[in-house]
Amino acid sequence: MLQMLCRNEVADWAKWKRVFDEYREDQEAAGLSLLQIWRETGAPQTVWLLFEVKDDARARAFMDDPKAEMHAERAGVTASAYHLVETA
Repeated sequence: MLQMLCRNEVADWAKWKRVFDEYREDQEAAGLSLLQIWRETGAPQTVWLLFEVKDDARARAFMDDPKAEMHAERAGVTASAYHLVETA
């Protein structure tokens, strides 16, 4: 199973979560299903997300789309990274 692990550094958790939730349909259209959200202990402005990925190419295109960067800016993301991973 292919999954995507994302890390977002956010300025404001509540603002980030509201924008993230608004963007859910676009994530699902890209073949991403949210499995889990975590906030890092000791660093609650660090958010980790785990998605199931149905299509590698669509997931990469979604993450690399300039529209995703616009949503991240609107949500107050100050840094981010994503990694596509599979069970070993």
